[in-house]
Amino acid sequence: MNREGSPEPPVEPVGWERVREFVVSDVERPATPTRARITWGPRAIRVPKGGKNDRVLAPCAYVATSARPLPVSVPPAGGPELTLFEDTDATRLLCYVGEPQEGGGERRHPVHDGDGRLIGTLRRVSPRRPFRHTWAIDQPGRPSVVGRNEWIAGGSPKDALSRAAGRFALGVVDSLASLGAEGGDQPAKPRTLEWRAGDEVVMLSAGSEKVTVQAEWVDRRLAFAFALLGDH
Repeated sequence: MNREGSPEPPVEPVGWERVREFVVSDVERPATPTRARITWGPRAIRVPKGGKNDRVLAPCAYVATSARPLPVSVPPAGGPELTLFEDTDATRLLCYVGEPQEGGGERRHPVHDGDGRLIGTLRRVSPRRPFRHTWAIDQPGRPSVVGRNEWIAGGSPKDALSRAAGRFALGVVDSLASLGAEGGDQPAKPRTLEWRAGDEVVMLSAGSEKVTVQAEWVDRRLAFAFALLGDH
């Protein structure tokens, strides 16, 4: 409901296949200059839509909950927090993160589609001092995408412009995702990772819940899986 007391239309879900910016959040309508009250919905992958006065976070995939049993194909190690459905009734499984595998200084997280097929792997690479751990995404038929701290990623002037645009988008998404916190200490600012395939910047992430995809060929389900796993 807006400040004039008029009811607002339902927040309709959007398709997940070509999402550019997203957050993992249960905020559905953030506060705006014309909307005093925050409204909440199910925890989901959400896409910013609308202008500054009528901004909404539209869901495109829903995080599973313990209230509903998971399909037998989903391993116990995955659990509801690493499982996504296309609908609120949890009848259309979108993807899930499988059992992690350790070896060679890496932890590998396979990602499966709703039919159980492997669609890619997230690799957490152990840190080398003085740096923190890094990440990589292996998507079949595509070069590996490596996520590194933005300030050591380097690149051309064109890449710098791409990073600037991505930082702006992340800032908008970050401000929307943090709405609803009232008082108390604010969380520490998460690190920004720049994800590259060779010289191409394909994705930016602030922490793990706020992500901007810049290359159309990236399977969005792998980006969603990273956000669910968390950058830790």
